[in-house]
Parts: sequence; structure tokens; C-alpha cells
Amino acid sequence: MPFDRPARRRVGWGLLALAGTACGAGALAAEPVRPNIVFIFSDDHAYQAISAYNDPRQLLATPNIDRIAREGMRFERCVVPNSICGPSRATVLTGKYSHLNGFYNNSNSRFDGAQTTFPKLLQGAGYQTAVVGKWHLVSEPTGFDYWHILPGQGVYYNPPMIDNGRQVQHQGYTTDIITDLSLDWLKGRDKSKPFLLMCQHKAPHREWEPALRHLGHDQDRVYPEPPTLFDDYAGRGLAERDQKMTIAETMTEKDLKLVPPPQLSAEQRQAWDAYYEPRNRKFREAQLTGQDLIRWKYQRYMHDYLGTIKAVDESVGRLLEYLDQEGLAENTLVVYCADQGFYLGEHGWFDKRWIFEESLRTPLVVRWPGVVRPGSVNADLVSNVDFAQTFLAAAGLEAPGGMQGRSLVPVLQGQTPADWRKSFYYHYYEFPVPHHVRPHYGVVTNRHKLVHFYGPDVDYWELFDLESDSRELKSVYGDPAYAEVQRELEAELRRLRSELKVPDDDPPGASGRPPQPRRIPKPAA
Repeated sequence: MPFDRPARRRVGWGLLALAGTACGAGALAAEPVRPNIVFIFSDDHAYQAISAYNDPRQLLATPNIDRIAREGMRFERCVVPNSICGPSRATVLTGKYSHLNGFYNNSNSRFDGAQTTFPKLLQGAGYQTAVVGKWHLVSEPTGFDYWHILPGQGVYYNPPMIDNGRQVQHQGYTTDIITDLSLDWLKGRDKSKPFLLMCQHKAPHREWEPALRHLGHDQDRVYPEPPTLFDDYAGRGLAERDQKMTIAETMTEKDLKLVPPPQLSAEQRQAWDAYYEPRNRKFREAQLTGQDLIRWKYQRYMHDYLGTIKAVDESVGRLLEYLDQEGLAENTLVVYCADQGFYLGEHGWFDKRWIFEESLRTPLVVRWPGVVRPGSVNADLVSNVDFAQTFLAAAGLEAPGGMQGRSLVPVLQGQTPADWRKSFYYHYYEFPVPHHVRPHYGVVTNRHKLVHFYGPDVDYWELFDLESDSRELKSVYGDPAYAEVQRELEAELRRLRSELKVPDDDPPGASGRPPQPRRIPKPAA
């Protein structure tokens, strides 16, 4: 079945010391050498913007993230259960969907730090644990020996942060500061214990403000446009047409760097103005309209978004270099992932939220020497709901029964279980702000998606065939040629909702609006 419960066995990794034959039956083997875990998490990093994923636009070289893929495994089909920042973070920590971990949206959810998380379990088993950077779960971190986090979304320049409950003020670029703090913690840790480090970047989240050293990183390159930049949403329903996340209409002056961020110091502002003001003046003089204006916005967006990733990739390189220098690389599991996918102009959009590919899929590369074959590529349907159980299994710990994913350890070993999932449940809740994307849920396979949009003014289904329509431009729901596929997916959706204990009614406030309980209809038989 797609979501079998995890095997109830302990897994120990590393070298076992052999008992000397002269010691007789009373000799004991040494404890397994448990791997360190470095989890590098970025915010809104599209797989299209990692060169290892070979996007046709070749948007940006990311040599350090690519190194993890080259020395480990690249996952082609890592998906998320709710494509939005806070809910994804709660899923990573708990191994549970939003309806069980209680964090549905970024509007009014608050993470219950009393619940079981994998850092707590690792901490209880003797791991040192630390989280540095973006937290975005409202409540204070629990299960960490050290935490140094951004309040809320955080800012890109000169960020205030919270150091184990104490407000502090930093100067500099946030990605660099998060990296510095992560390295400082690694250097000062108790070196007799294994460790978990969660290094969590704000970048490349909106408003996509690059490090000043990267403002000219692309030398005014003209980026190839995605084929669907001017999508008219024909062939789909109201939800796709009536949203507020288009490059054409939704981007603000701050997004487009037509006004500077207020946190800049005088010296930083001088460098900022030296780059942006001549280009902004030229833009204003051009008085662009229509598609020409959209094209200009797209190019500015690509420069800024990709510029923030330059610093993230440098951060990854610094962490990998430290592991090499300290002799830690061979016994450290390194993961690079984002909280979900992101739109880089596809369908005319930025942001995430949808069940559609650019939003649903997140990049995932994993290096684990001695376990993962270098340069391997995996196409199995995996998810961030699997991470908690994976880290516990790597440490030789049994996962609690309430977790809803599966350990990726056998997949990392190149031995995907025969009963690995072939379908995946997705559910997005937040509406109407900030982007007016209607709540929806659905089932995803490697070829098809069945999705139900619901709410006060919408109630319709869509079906997509990724083999014949990879850009998801036309729903074939109700097409007689897909009648059997539709019946199978409807049955699978009912099964997954039952197995995952998804309530028929959204809990009060799950969307971020005032409570509006309503019965969500099941698909027709």
C-alpha cells in the first residue's frame, strides 16, 4: 500500500568494533557509530534554479549544491503535502500532515512545541541539536540545545534574531550570518557526541534581495522565458484564473526593487543605489506596457531571485568545506532541500501553493558516504513527510507510530521497497490571503493528478495527464477517454484520506479565515 507503516526495527549505521575472540562469550560489540546530520533548508528554492536539475533555461550554476548531488543522490520526485512555508516546516519536524500536526497555514497557525518531533527524539538519544535561521512556526523551538532564529519571515539585511530566547541584532547579510552562526556552533559543540544541525535560510524567499556582492552577478543577462509566461488559463477553472500571484499584476515596487529595503545602512544603501538606480531610471523612462512590462518584471525577478541563491550556494560550500577540514564528511548525512517548490514565471506566476508541478515538487539532494552511491538519481515518489523517520532510522531509533511517512534509508541504499508508495495525498488550506489560491486537495501519481477545488464560491474537479500534458494546461476531468483513470484515482483518493485520517470538514480556522465549517464532498463513485 502507498503508506505502509514503518518497519519496527532498529537500524544502526557505521562501523561495529569486533569483539576479540580471546574475550569469550562475554565480549560486547561497540555501539554503532551514529552519523551526524546536517540538514540545509532553504525557503522557496525552486528545483528549476539548481543546475543539477538541468532546467532547459539553465538559469543558474549552483556548484556546491550540485556537489551534494554528485557525491550522493538527486531525487527527481520529492513532493510536499501542503505547499507553503510554515506547514512544510511542521511536516519536516513531526513527520505528519497538517491536519495532525496542527499547522495549516501561515496566517493564524501556531506550532505546538509539546508534540513529538524528530529533534526531540535525537536529543533524547544523545545527539546535540541546533537550529539556526528561519523558523517561522510562531512558538519557540523545542528539542534543540541551541537555537538562533529569525523572528517571523526575517529580513535580508542587518537582521534582528532570537538567540535562545534573547533578542539580538546582527549586521550584514542574513544568509552569511546564518552560515557564520551555524559554523560557530559546529566549532564549539561537544565533539564526543553526534550532532544534528538544521541550517535554515530565509533565501530565496520574497522579496528576493541579493547580497550586495551579487547585485551584478548575471551581467544583465536576458533570461529565457518559460513557455507559459503568458498563460491565459484556458482549459482550467475559476481557481486558476482568479488568483493573485501573477508577475503581471501582483508584484510590488519592493519586489521589483523600485524602492530600497528600509534595513540598509548608509553604506549598504550606497551600493544598492549604484546598481539599481541607473536601471530603474531607464525602466521609468521606457514607460513599458502590456507584455513588454511583464517581460521587464520577469527579468528583474530572475536577477534578484537567482542572486539570493548565489549566497545560499556559497553557504552550502562553506559547510561542506568545514566537514572536510574536520574529518567529519565520511560520517555525516548531508541533506539539501527547500520547503516546497516555486514558480519562476511558469503560468505567469511567482509563489507556490498549488498541487501543480512547480509548486508541488521540491529539490532534494542527499549525501551519505558508504550508504548512498555517488551520482545516483531516484525517481520514486518521496516527500518531506518522510524526513523525520529517515533521520531517526539513520540514528538507529524507532519512529513513533503516529508518523505518516516512511524512512528513506532503503531508498538511499538503492533498494526501494516493493511496496513503496505509488500515489500521494496533497491538501492546501490557506485562503483568501495573501494570494487568493482556493483550498484544494487531491491525489498525485507519477502520471496523473486528480484535484478538488472547494470553498464558498468554487466546487469543481480537475484531472491532468502529465504524460500528454506536462505543463498541466488542460483538465481532462469528465473526458470519457479517462473514465477508468478517473474512477481509479477517485477510489485512491478516498483510500488515502481514510488512511491518513483526514477529516471530512476542515477544522475551524484552517484556512486562516474565521471558522466556516463545511462538509467537503467526496468524489463520485
